[in-house]
Amino acid sequence: MDFPGLFNYWVVMVLMMIGLYIVISDRNLVKKIVGLNIFQVSVFVFYITMGKVDGGTAPIIGEGIEVYSNPLPHVLILTAIVVGIATTALALALLVRIQDEFGSVDEDAIQKLESRQ
Repeated sequence: MDFPGLFNYWVVMVLMMIGLYIVISDRNLVKKIVGLNIFQVSVFVFYITMGKVDGGTAPIIGEGIEVYSNPLPHVLILTAIVVGIATTALALALLVRIQDEFGSVDEDAIQKLESRQ
C-alpha cells in the first residue's frame, strides 16, 4: 500500500501518541482530561475509517446495488461519543470540586496538601 492508503493509520497513531503524551507528562488535571479526549478521538477516527467500504452504499436493498457498508461501527461510535461527553462532563465536575477543596488542579500541589492532613 502506498502512503494515501495508510493515511488514516498515521492520523490515528499521531493522535494516540499526542493524547498519551499529554496524559503521562503533564501534572495539570485539566490537561490530562484534554489528553484523554484526544486519545478517545483517535479511537473514534480508527473505527470510523475502518467502517468505510469503497464503493459501498447504505444497506438499503435496491436494484444494481451489490456492495453495502456496515452501519454498525458508525452507530457504536455515536454511542461512544455520547458516553465520552458524559464522562468528560463528570470529570470536569469533579475537577471543579477538587479546585474548591484544594485550591489547585495540579497533582503535585494536591498531593502535598493531602500529605499534610
